[in-house]
Amino acid sequence: MKERNELDKMMGKMLAIKEMEHHLSSRRSSVYVDPECDKFFELPQFIGVSTNDITTKCQCFQFSPGKEPALRSFTEIKQLLDQGKKREVKSILRENSWPINSPIRSQLWPALCAQHNTKPQMVEGFYWEMVHQVFGTTELSEKPIMLPAFVDATHCLPYHLTRTGRAVADRIVNVLGYDCPDITYSPVLYPIVSILLHFMSEEEAYHCLAALVGSKDKVFINQTKLLHEVTWKTVMQIAKKHTKNAVSYFQRICPGVKLERVFMDWCWWILAGLPFQHLVRIMDCFFHEGIKVLYRIALVIINLFHKECQSNNEWSPDNIKNDIGNALIKFCKKIPVSPAKLLHAAFSIRGLSSTYISRIFLKTEMLLKSRSVLNTGNKTLVKSRSSDNLPTSQSQVNIQMMSHTLTIREGEKSPGHRAIAMGVYPIHQLKSLVCANEDLFTLWSWLPVRITMYQPVLLYTTEEHGCSLTTFYVRVEQHEPTLMMIKTCNNEVFGAYCSSRWFERNVKDDKGQRQAYFGTGETFLFSLYPERAKYPWVGIENDKDLGHASELFMAADSKMITIGGGEGQAIWMDENIRFGKTDSCKTFNNPPLCPSGDFEIRVLEVYGFVGA
Repeated sequence: MKERNELDKMMGKMLAIKEMEHHLSSRRSSVYVDPECDKFFELPQFIGVSTNDITTKCQCFQFSPGKEPALRSFTEIKQLLDQGKKREVKSILRENSWPINSPIRSQLWPALCAQHNTKPQMVEGFYWEMVHQVFGTTELSEKPIMLPAFVDATHCLPYHLTRTGRAVADRIVNVLGYDCPDITYSPVLYPIVSILLHFMSEEEAYHCLAALVGSKDKVFINQTKLLHEVTWKTVMQIAKKHTKNAVSYFQRICPGVKLERVFMDWCWWILAGLPFQHLVRIMDCFFHEGIKVLYRIALVIINLFHKECQSNNEWSPDNIKNDIGNALIKFCKKIPVSPAKLLHAAFSIRGLSSTYISRIFLKTEMLLKSRSVLNTGNKTLVKSRSSDNLPTSQSQVNIQMMSHTLTIREGEKSPGHRAIAMGVYPIHQLKSLVCANEDLFTLWSWLPVRITMYQPVLLYTTEEHGCSLTTFYVRVEQHEPTLMMIKTCNNEVFGAYCSSRWFERNVKDDKGQRQAYFGTGETFLFSLYPERAKYPWVGIENDKDLGHASELFMAADSKMITIGGGEGQAIWMDENIRFGKTDSCKTFNNPPLCPSGDFEIRVLEVYGFVGA
């Protein structure tokens, strides 16, 4: 009986090998990949009968003794995606080590990317119409294509693409730049295109990329110099906490090198350093979970590098102190762990929640809003256009037209008010207008930098659309973000910048229950009259876990709207948008926004931002 059991185990392993061979023999459908690059697709070399062990040259494929690889099919994952079971999908993607050239990714990756798409479904042939608009033909030119300005030419990583494949990647980023003119700097975009083309057609790769760029719920690809800098500084701040010993070691052995110069290239440790088989497995998770996956991988790389520095002469202080940035990339090319172990270590890091990352990111963004940013191209300090938060001449017109609420502070609308709103200013109204503009310019400077790039548009006002919460939702709920301004019957003016859609009041969790509160730490309160003040989320100023009460950003139902919570509500309004109250709350650590606490609403206005 014992011999029979051993034989059954052996047969099971042989079946596993056959299944692996089948996967490996299934060539990728992509015609853009150099067929000579498949050196890392190596089959297990032998089965050690006496030890019941499978030995491989390639670290991509590792089996535990007596354990077959539990690979899920695309059909199984698609069913979970359709059911909204994202947590189950996340676990599968983290644990299933499909072979690198498994055909599953030709279906899996487009499905993962499509779930983040916030725009209406593109009609068939949309991409090729765009190609024709940009190039005048759908034929692929043999001449080099000039890349958009947001691409970093030094990091156009081809990942074994053929000449045709690289030309296709060039064309995709050009079409995306044409369709998304707000992208001003995005060096990681081209490498991601190159990776996508390994497993899908040109058109599918474009649709995947467009979904990632347009994602609202998760961050995948930064699109401005400011956000690029915010990202690497966020990684640096997280590393100081979660890889403290390694960071201290780098600072000790490189006293003349600023830590910033090490972390500026953090994404290239991954994209330019790691072997392709590691990178593909990381992308399996990245396309579902977003950039936080890369944050985790970066922390593991730092820890592994630190350990190697202490035990391997190749990475001794004398060898790396003059160029620690490049040393990290070289280390990644020889990384001593398999893709599975790398991911396991990354997802085992505790205390690295999305909320914590968001808090660090927002705090860093606020600190950089009005500062000079580092140009990663020539390593010199320059003023970034995306960090300039002063209104342009066109924005000033937008601001002047933005709010009836502020221009009627001194009383009812005068006959000249409409002229003011349209940019025609009677002399007797100039004094009132200047006050309004000062308030609006102040409010504009408080907005997140990326939002100031968009034109504000009035979505809802009680003066024109009536006092009904139902009407409010119909006109406002699908917009993100929104700016809410309230004028009371006592002429107080205050409001809130709301980071998430009001529609999220209807979103259900994995258990099918509606979430009471929603929103993010980008939400803030403000007061404009009788005094000007901004009340940001308390988490921005504090890295500690402040508890549930500190994250009660927005709540709403058919009877009320609430902003801020915890021992009071910062803003509460009834279903008739007539009466409200304001208290101190833990989410924003604000005083009541009007002295009496209770208020009667004279005007409520809500603004959205075109293109945001």
